[in-house]
Amino acid sequence: MTMIAVKGYAAHSATSPLRLFDFERRDVRSKDILIDILYCGICHSDLHVVRNEWGRSIYPIVPGHEIVGRVVEKGKRARRFKKGDVAAVGCYVDSCRKCSNCEHGLQQYCTGGLVLTYNGYEKDGETITRGGYSTKIVVDEDYVLKVPSKLPLEKVAPLLCAGITAYSPLRYWKIGKGHKVAILGLGGLGHMGVKFASAFGAKVTVLSRSPNKQGDAKRMGAIDFAITSDAEKIKTLSNHFDFLIDTVSAGHDLDFYLSLLRTNGVMICVGLPSGEEQLSPFNLVLGRRSIAGSLIGGLPETQEMLNYCGKHNITSDVEVIPIQQVNRAYKRILKSDVRYRFVIDLASLK
Repeated sequence: MTMIAVKGYAAHSATSPLRLFDFERRDVRSKDILIDILYCGICHSDLHVVRNEWGRSIYPIVPGHEIVGRVVEKGKRARRFKKGDVAAVGCYVDSCRKCSNCEHGLQQYCTGGLVLTYNGYEKDGETITRGGYSTKIVVDEDYVLKVPSKLPLEKVAPLLCAGITAYSPLRYWKIGKGHKVAILGLGGLGHMGVKFASAFGAKVTVLSRSPNKQGDAKRMGAIDFAITSDAEKIKTLSNHFDFLIDTVSAGHDLDFYLSLLRTNGVMICVGLPSGEEQLSPFNLVLGRRSIAGSLIGGLPETQEMLNYCGKHNITSDVEVIPIQQVNRAYKRILKSDVRYRFVIDLASLK
């Protein structure tokens, strides 16, 4: 069986920096396409996995699930793409295809075996998946998305995780005109939440610990901005919001933010802290409030999101870096020193 030689960057332990790593991809099967990776976004979950903060890491890890590239080869039965097409890959590259979630286009909630883009196992149970911090990737074309023309590709890459993670709950809860929405945290996820929620017609308030992000929040469509440590300002927002999108990936006080919701308000968690969060039932019971979660999107919804972005010219705010700066980028992410998503230019590895 022939294999495809690939260069990437990998973490070999929870404490070691990422470094150059040569590995192999499977050869192109009948329904596969081979993508020459152009750009890959850096997601905060990459840091969690590299550092084994969720306890599921399989080393060596080649991270990256916000992938945009160009099709350079396709299998005999691949019909959706042709050579030269721009293609995108998100957080998973296969699923069981048989469970009710897969049948309804909700592959992200597959109950029969979701195959993650990296740090997972292929269906053979042996081959470890490796992600987009690399030069090439081979994926079944059914799990690849089409990218609208005219959008700058480096700004498209983060849509494959940060974008769809913000888009999916807004659509599921039918958030739009007439709703007051808080976005907690103005980072990779949060800035996309502001852009989508405001585009859908909601009145958006950004809750942030960083005063210097106020101008950006307003530019992206927010009508208000509150510093989370400003007790007087926050007091005015008590019982105020219909929805709160919680994008924070570090420990924080859920009860405090639940109190900002109106009766029947919903707090939707899309950030994934590495520890366990505490929650008292009182803030739920006394206001008939709900706390919910949402995970990326299925293939149909992700394509819908990309098409919407193409139609309305919505992309991520990015800082493009060569892959040789990835370890420095990780340190900056932990300091919230990025506006608002790092994207690796894979030409730096070729």
